[in-house]
Amino acid sequence: MRHFIYYSEKARTSGNFTDLMKAGRIDIVCNVIIQTFFLSNKIRDDIHLHLIFNGQPNPPMHLEIISNPELPISKKDVAGLIKKMLYKANPKTKTEVFPGCFIEKKSFQQLIKELEKQNKTIQILSPKGKPLRELTNKELDNSVFIIGDHEGLPKKQIKKFKNKISIGKQTYFASQTMIIINNELDLRK
Repeated sequence: MRHFIYYSEKARTSGNFTDLMKAGRIDIVCNVIIQTFFLSNKIRDDIHLHLIFNGQPNPPMHLEIISNPELPISKKDVAGLIKKMLYKANPKTKTEVFPGCFIEKKSFQQLIKELEKQNKTIQILSPKGKPLRELTNKELDNSVFIIGDHEGLPKKQIKKFKNKISIGKQTYFASQTMIIINNELDLRK
């Protein structure tokens, strides 16, 4: 199972929004979900995506999506799924809103600690990181890839991670980054 974390400092943590751009760039989140899970004629069956939303009014929120052939593919339907997940959030428990789609009140730091307890290797995307193509399969086994939104991750968070990787000298959209990482891992199968 491939693990990804997408972090957004401003993504809205309530489902009461209509404009995706004004809701902390939920439009970017929709693109990330679509590009992470979908291929031309099928859905990937090996993806575990964690979304951390730190925007108002109720941060932090952890939305978790695990590969499911019934996931919606259109941006409108993905936005609807996100809204529904945010509406169903319960501050006291993890809630499954749709098969393989969960929401809970959990911070980025809490999620990282849990994944480290599972012996996951945390790989943060950084322009100054080691090139992804130079990493061995052993170095990538059991990895979690952390990608920030258009504003990136908070600087104090980046300093905490020792494993920094790069996908090249160009700056890509978060959704493109997901495609590049998935493609590199596909080529290694």
